[in-house]
Amino acid sequence: MGRRPARRYFRSDRPAPLACLHGTKDLFPMNILAELRQRFLEALGPLVDDPDRLLQMILPAQDPRFGDYQANCAMPLGKERGSSPREVAGEIIEGLQMEDLCEPVEIAGPGFINLRLRDDWLTDQVNQLIHDPRLGVEGTKQPTTVVIDYSSPNVAKPMHVGHIRSTVIGDTLARTLRFLGHQVIADNHLGDWGTQFGMIIYGYKHFVDAGQYEQDAVSELSRLYRLVNDLIEYHQAVADLPGREEEIREKEQRLLQHQQRAAEAAGDEQKKQAGQLRRLQAQLDDARGTLAQQQKIITAVSGDQALAATAADHEGIREAVLQETARLHEGDEENQQLWEQFLPSCRAEIEKIYKRLDIQFDVEYGESFYHSQLGQVVEDLLANGMAEVSEDAVCVFSDKYDTPMIIRKKDGAFLYATTDLATIQYRVATWQPDALLYVVDHRQGEHFEKLFDAARRWNCPDLDMRHISFGTVLGDDGRPFKTRSGEVVDLESLLDGAVARAREVVSESDESKPGGPELAEEEREHIANVVGHAAIKYADLAHNRTSDYVFSYDKMMALEGNTATYMQYSYARVQSIFRRGEVDVDGLRSSFASILLQHPAERHLALGLLQFSEALDQVLEDYRPNQLTTYLFDVAKRFSTFFQECHVLRADDEAVRQSRLLLCDVTARVIRQGLELLGIGVVDRM
Repeated sequence: MGRRPARRYFRSDRPAPLACLHGTKDLFPMNILAELRQRFLEALGPLVDDPDRLLQMILPAQDPRFGDYQANCAMPLGKERGSSPREVAGEIIEGLQMEDLCEPVEIAGPGFINLRLRDDWLTDQVNQLIHDPRLGVEGTKQPTTVVIDYSSPNVAKPMHVGHIRSTVIGDTLARTLRFLGHQVIADNHLGDWGTQFGMIIYGYKHFVDAGQYEQDAVSELSRLYRLVNDLIEYHQAVADLPGREEEIREKEQRLLQHQQRAAEAAGDEQKKQAGQLRRLQAQLDDARGTLAQQQKIITAVSGDQALAATAADHEGIREAVLQETARLHEGDEENQQLWEQFLPSCRAEIEKIYKRLDIQFDVEYGESFYHSQLGQVVEDLLANGMAEVSEDAVCVFSDKYDTPMIIRKKDGAFLYATTDLATIQYRVATWQPDALLYVVDHRQGEHFEKLFDAARRWNCPDLDMRHISFGTVLGDDGRPFKTRSGEVVDLESLLDGAVARAREVVSESDESKPGGPELAEEEREHIANVVGHAAIKYADLAHNRTSDYVFSYDKMMALEGNTATYMQYSYARVQSIFRRGEVDVDGLRSSFASILLQHPAERHLALGLLQFSEALDQVLEDYRPNQLTTYLFDVAKRFSTFFQECHVLRADDEAVRQSRLLLCDVTARVIRQGLELLGIGVVDRM
């Protein structure tokens, strides 16, 4: 599997991102930015050996006063050549062929090149969108095969708020790649094996409430999992407590010693000591925080008489759970039957969440699928010298990392790394992918660095493997989002809360309409369901995936700002215009009417609509869905300005009325298509 070729206007020192593969030259409507960069490439060719980096400096203008696009490439080129950037800009312009596309190109300030598209060309382009089902987005000419690993919950317990990011980011990337013509295999690598099931099996054998299990198997299995986990954490905390307290005493002593040295230091030494003091204080604070958490765990059990008695009766629970897990892995008949009994109910509970979120996968091969392959993976890596035995464990070492990647523990147990290597081997053999994308939180960064390094050295040196990392969902306190009792918020409750809030917003909005309520109860429920789920998804996707964000129902339901509700309202506003004007939309599209860009707001909106293809390029540039939400918000704002400044149904004449209705229709279609790529639906009324 070789790397796919990069288009010429991207940097040549790295593999081309998938966005590069979707150009639109010679088709209408075209990707404007790609066309501009191609024409600049021809002008820059004679002036510089490596024009690719300069082409990235051609971007949409931030201020319409400076044109539609700006090229800032003359600035660095002038500096490199020791020439005036304005002179260099002049040289670039001399080689540009833009007459059919742009107004005369202008040089502004120290050497900015301002580009304004010809009004007649822009009008022709936006009219092409009327009959284009893909809204100016061409499918790729070089389709690739991409496996996306996302969501991947532990099926032994309910999905929680921590799963939302991986699930919706992965789904958006899958939808976008498919829309652009790539072959996508969406793989939900389920946690359906291993220690978590050893915990449930142990809990079932010792603590099950048979009546509750008969009534609600998933709820009872979740209770058993939590109970066993609490008991394991309790005994571990009790065992760790003396050592933790001793560690804190040592850190306090070290801090005191350095405080004394800092008091006696001066000059540079004083600055050095001050930095060391900050580090020591941070380490002490972390140790104290860990101790406080352990004490909280101990108190929660010891303060409950029944739970304390249970803990005393199961002092060796951690080792017992590992034994139950080992029996399952070895094919023990009883444990195998219990696992097969538990799994369907657990899978059904997770599928219920996916149905609510409109999430589908192509395959759902869990950890159990690969278990029989793990021994051979270890033997292969030992045989080719990549792995070696160290302290009775089998490890993969690399010069790039201080610590090895363990693939078999000294007790013979395999680890996540072993399963992940087997998974890569299977995916390569089965689908021959060009890229593997792992949508997993940032805390797994080191694991994936080691995994990719090992996989490339083992059997896929040319495979593009990416860790699509993301940040954490936070509460108002700036900590990971939890309930008031300190429990992780389960995803179903989160979705229920969003739908309930949406129901309040929809009802309040409907009841405040001048002519009285318009929506029947059934329609209110439908709208609340669509809007509520959309709010959760969009709020997550609108943030840069690598950033943490604070969860807030109020913000995500706002009718103003970059929210799904605002996007859906913009779409519904267009449908309202059509209803009030009794517009036959199909007839409008098939008529001889055309879009006329006579008002600045019309032109500004049309330009935004034609940049849809560019927005999808930006999504795949570094796999960031927030590039699409930013684009949609910009389109919605442009439409709002257009709506305020340009009468539609009360336009001056019929040609202008038809033109503006067509512009409304294209806007609604772009918003609907963009939201669909985010996995979000629309409603005709709100």
